[in-house]
Amino acid sequence: MNVYKRIYSKIKKYDKIVIARHVGADPDALCSQIALRDSILNTFPSKKVYAVGSPATKFRFLGNLDKIDENIYENSLLIVLDVPDKKRVDGVDVDKFEYKIKIDHHPVVDTYCDIEKIDDTSSSTCQLILELLFATKLKLNLGIAKTLYLGIVSDTNRFLYFYTTSKTFELVSKMMKETGLTVEGIYDELYMRPLKEFKFQGFITNNMIVTENGLAYIKITDETLKEYDVDAATPGNMINNFNYVDEVLVWVFMSEDKNNNYIRTSIRSRGPIINEVASHYNGGGHIYASGCRFKDFDEADGLINELDELCKSYKKED
Repeated sequence: MNVYKRIYSKIKKYDKIVIARHVGADPDALCSQIALRDSILNTFPSKKVYAVGSPATKFRFLGNLDKIDENIYENSLLIVLDVPDKKRVDGVDVDKFEYKIKIDHHPVVDTYCDIEKIDDTSSSTCQLILELLFATKLKLNLGIAKTLYLGIVSDTNRFLYFYTTSKTFELVSKMMKETGLTVEGIYDELYMRPLKEFKFQGFITNNMIVTENGLAYIKITDETLKEYDVDAATPGNMINNFNYVDEVLVWVFMSEDKNNNYIRTSIRSRGPIINEVASHYNGGGHIYASGCRFKDFDEADGLINELDELCKSYKKED
């Protein structure tokens, strides 16, 4: 039995299912869990299925999340999406569940579930959920298709990244044909931004430091965030807007999150492999897109120095 059939058999078996994802949710994480929840409920209306984790205000248009209590753990199936390491699972205690499944497109960090479907060549976790739906009797409708499309588009930056493959296009094409999905209006929801964010992007452009080795970085204080009336997640949400700066190989946005008392850090690369460096600071991710968190800005200086050396080495090898 292939892995998708095994996952389906467990979904069919359990009447209570919790779907979790990583902390600091992005559209791929949110869309994959919301789409899978809705598909299971459409296929098995009598089941209790919950998509959990802290909400992300910026992405509330993607769909609603569910609240749970301590009774959720008894005789329940956990499906973890888009999370390579157990410590970054949001909203639940993984070890309390009777059975656990992981579906992810990041490189393997931890093995902590009974069934693990890992494919780091996939464009997104939403692509893997789409594969699951096509490989089983789980239902796909127009609403679910729209949610999955948003996740795939977001994680590939509109199909720009190298892990967008012919398989990605084949799956998306099949989904559009079977559900009647069109792209009209979809990009507006995902990319429409207020004027204050464009002004804030100008601040980042004018104030980020670029080293001679090709590392760009900026430390954004809570005071600056308040000045532009944006939140701590905003810099990370716009980091992909800096993909094509000729003098920059790796860029790092750090923002002070006073509500959670840590420094949010997003890292992107146009060549040097960055996830190994991020792992040195309790972070990780993809080879060209990673992140981590720090207690304060001073603690982040080690990351900056290491990434600068990485850029220097990369330029020598190039």
